[in-house]
Amino acid sequence: MRIAYLVSEFPKLSETFILNQITGLIDRGHEVDIFTNRLTREEKMHDDIEKYNLLDRCIEIGLPKKKLKRLGKAVKLLCLNANKYPIPLLRSLNIFKYGKEALTLKLLFYSIPFLEKNKYDIIHAHFGPQGKIAALLKEIGIVDSKIVTTFHGADMSTYIVENGNNTYDNLFIQGDLFLPISEYWKQKLIQLGCESSKIIVHRMGISTNKFVFKPRKMNEDGKIKILSVARLVEKKGIIYGIRAVEKVLMNYDKIEYNIIGNGPLMKDLEIEIKRNTNLINKVNLLGWKNQSEIIDYLNKTDILLAPSVTAKNGDQEGIPVAIMEAMAMGVPVISTIHSGIPELIKDGESGYLVPEKDVDALSEKILYLINHRNLLSRIGKQGREFIEKNYNIDKLNDQLEQIFFDLLKKN
Repeated sequence: MRIAYLVSEFPKLSETFILNQITGLIDRGHEVDIFTNRLTREEKMHDDIEKYNLLDRCIEIGLPKKKLKRLGKAVKLLCLNANKYPIPLLRSLNIFKYGKEALTLKLLFYSIPFLEKNKYDIIHAHFGPQGKIAALLKEIGIVDSKIVTTFHGADMSTYIVENGNNTYDNLFIQGDLFLPISEYWKQKLIQLGCESSKIIVHRMGISTNKFVFKPRKMNEDGKIKILSVARLVEKKGIIYGIRAVEKVLMNYDKIEYNIIGNGPLMKDLEIEIKRNTNLINKVNLLGWKNQSEIIDYLNKTDILLAPSVTAKNGDQEGIPVAIMEAMAMGVPVISTIHSGIPELIKDGESGYLVPEKDVDALSEKILYLINHRNLLSRIGKQGREFIEKNYNIDKLNDQLEQIFFDLLKKN
């Protein structure tokens, strides 16, 4: 199969789930290209980017943010390509039919790279807004591929709040298949008007070979190491994790809380830590780490804390990959009753769930595990077994490949 991935930004350290799908399909012998509006060349990148030469597979759309720069680049593109693709490019500029997308010249910028490449069997868009672009490209005749859209979290929460319940109507018509990552989002798609026959829940997963199980046991010095791995944004709830650890320290001070991640709330979290002198040497903001570095930290971790919340603007999680990684390695997880997380963690068996923003409940669960360290190994083992059965990326990529084959058999 020839498959085009359509993503807003690539590569992105926090989106290993997309990377895992792409490399899985390449391993299975399929030709994969990656269309992205923004190609990032960060200092830290996952090892598989280089291993699979994925940057060479990327086609950068390069849609400028500033209007004048965008207009200038659009004129240049039209001059270079109008003779080759006159009708398709005229359709991409039809403001009477495509309104906002045509006015922002988005369709023009996306049309030319797809016209220049050979035909794809499938365009797989990650996140709803990219699916909308793919649907419009199909509607104006730029592509005739099957359109598959995976929905994650923000695209099913804050994006809908900002753009209205009808924002995906055209996508539901033009799109061939929709792959929400949880039952929670499947029900939301149905509520929005998507045909249930077009929906298959397909979960994101991890490599259980990379994230190796290790039974957790009590440290001789009594120290407990807690870890969070997350983008530092509101919905990750890290502020509540810090406050929960602050409460735990009133009863037990042999704690080290490491926070891996970067984002707009870094400064706010630094201030929160400095506000209480007891936290300064206990809570560490480590910035972002690549996958091998995260594995090293998980190997030395006793508890993963994932205190996700619904942000003020309605933004919600999908199912955090960091939780899957921790469970695969046998690390007990304390998280919240939020979005699809209860589909991953069975409370009291493979981890613990508490209400969103409930600092008291978070601290109580941390203390409970500190006082019942014999549970660490049992909970970790059950978590690993659940991940192997339901979130093993090899099994999921086999399923995804079959989903694509089945879709191509349909008229």
